[in-house]
Amino acid sequence: MLLGVREKAGAFSVAGVAKPDKLRTELFNNLNNPAKVSVNLLTEADVQELHWEGRVVLAIQVPQAPRKQRPVYLTGQPLGHTFRRLHDGDRRCDDETVKRMLAEQIEDERDARILPHFGMEDIDRDSLRIYRQMLKDEKPGHPYLEQDDLAFLTSLRGWRRDRASGEQGLTLAGLLMFGRWEAIQEALPHYFLDYQERPEAKTELRWVDRLVPDGSWSGNLFEFYRRVYRKLIADLKVPFALKDGQRQDDTPVHVALREALVNTLVHADYTGRLSVLVVKRPDMFGFRNPGGLRLPIEQVIRGGESDCRNRILHQMFLLIGLGERGGSGMPKIFSGWQSSHWRQPLLREKDEPEQTLLELHMLDLLPPAVLDALRAQLGPSFERVESLGRVILATAMIEGVVNHARMTEICAEHPHDISLALARLEREGLLLSQGQSKGKVYHLPGAAPVSPEQVFSGAGSSGSSGSSSGSKADSSGSKVASPGSSEEPTAEQADLVAATPQRDAQGCLLSPLLDAPIVDDLAALSDALKAELLQRASLPRSKARLERDVMAHVILSVCEGRYVRLSVLAELLQRDADGLRKGYLDGLVKDQLIRRAFPGTPTHELQSYRKASNGSND
Repeated sequence: MLLGVREKAGAFSVAGVAKPDKLRTELFNNLNNPAKVSVNLLTEADVQELHWEGRVVLAIQVPQAPRKQRPVYLTGQPLGHTFRRLHDGDRRCDDETVKRMLAEQIEDERDARILPHFGMEDIDRDSLRIYRQMLKDEKPGHPYLEQDDLAFLTSLRGWRRDRASGEQGLTLAGLLMFGRWEAIQEALPHYFLDYQERPEAKTELRWVDRLVPDGSWSGNLFEFYRRVYRKLIADLKVPFALKDGQRQDDTPVHVALREALVNTLVHADYTGRLSVLVVKRPDMFGFRNPGGLRLPIEQVIRGGESDCRNRILHQMFLLIGLGERGGSGMPKIFSGWQSSHWRQPLLREKDEPEQTLLELHMLDLLPPAVLDALRAQLGPSFERVESLGRVILATAMIEGVVNHARMTEICAEHPHDISLALARLEREGLLLSQGQSKGKVYHLPGAAPVSPEQVFSGAGSSGSSGSSSGSKADSSGSKVASPGSSEEPTAEQADLVAATPQRDAQGCLLSPLLDAPIVDDLAALSDALKAELLQRASLPRSKARLERDVMAHVILSVCEGRYVRLSVLAELLQRDADGLRKGYLDGLVKDQLIRRAFPGTPTHELQSYRKASNGSND
């Protein structure tokens, strides 16, 4: 939070605060008053004074509240006085959300609860029998194996007795792991498991194989795991390897998929309204569970600390050799994916409804065809490049340009190591650069990205109204080339660039250097296309504030099939151009949902955007 910064129409300016010491004192007085707020999360180090042109701004870093301190609420009343920050406003949390936070705060084990009126008749005996056999295979001679079903379930903590109250019975963990579908539905009305195999590398509802509880199988977590894991690994290419004379069919990728599936099941909040969803696509595996993370994302990825929502379920999987202990699960997933040179897994949370998403993309960082092309282009110099450098060069060839921020997204290496690798590749002449500081981008020799000047030169139009604070980048010395191409432009292309650009039948600007036309001027469009775009943009045109997801959906709709110039997009949506770029477009580019026409100059005032042909799974 920045105190002393003024916002007007999406543009920010420094106003300063007159008495920063007094403001700091009032801040901490209120935060430490239980009648005002339930808990103070800030320390003195979290509040810093920043000086800019004689003005003072207070910068406040608000840490995430630990699970034991959530919810943070006002006036001593959690119900009705708990708020969640969503996009540009604070939204009041409904009572169900607050009660779930209170339950998370109190219950270390959400699955230890004894379910009254449920008994052994609600257990699927085949599931229990198969689990017992898997335990025997994993740990022959284990003492639990000699017990009858009730004692066996008790040892697993699927059945327990409360010493304080004397109550005994089936636990939530026991029912979830081994229960029958009808019984699970009675205990948890919102419980649902969903596996979908989708035929194409894009977000869609169409599927070619689906597994849901439909009465034909038990519907419990153990059976869901067994069936889904087999489907997930069905098409994996397993390299032939020997260990102690035996063929090894288990790779780090298998381990990563097992851990991801177990993680999804044992960390889910089964009181939530969202289903557990597992998606398999040709390009990725997606895992979704209801409920947010109990630890900060950075800590989960780093590992070493665990706060499992359903600890009994986790222990049940561990006993038969599935899952990882002590917070090592997510590092195993990351290292398994890195072993195949695939892009770094994406772990994220969503608030409405509360959920955790894990995406494992099988986009090869070092495709063989790309490696061959790099060897042919760079010669013996490429063979001397270390692993990180090869990933950088391959990304530059695949995507046309690469920068520091992009490499931190797809590599697990430390940002400092990435900086050194980029500088070394440029110093050795294997990469060339454009721009300065944070705007600096790199490309392969002879593959300079297309510049706006090359496309818009002689367009005869300044475009539609709208403004952008993006500065023009110097394109001197850059060669005309298609994005990602290492070839020089043909004479025909050069003639076309120099000539007055043509327009298609709908009034869009055409360029041989881009893979789609550009909407650069609303006045130049046909009446039909202009009306269509205005209709797609009707919601933000009529409302000053929209939910972030709704606004992003409108932007993607407007930019579908064509590049849309930033100033035109701002005019269509009735928003400030700079605010659009910083608030939405940069994030959509990062999520690979939208692409820039001119990746070499991301903040150029002529920048144009088009919806990507495929996107991430939700």
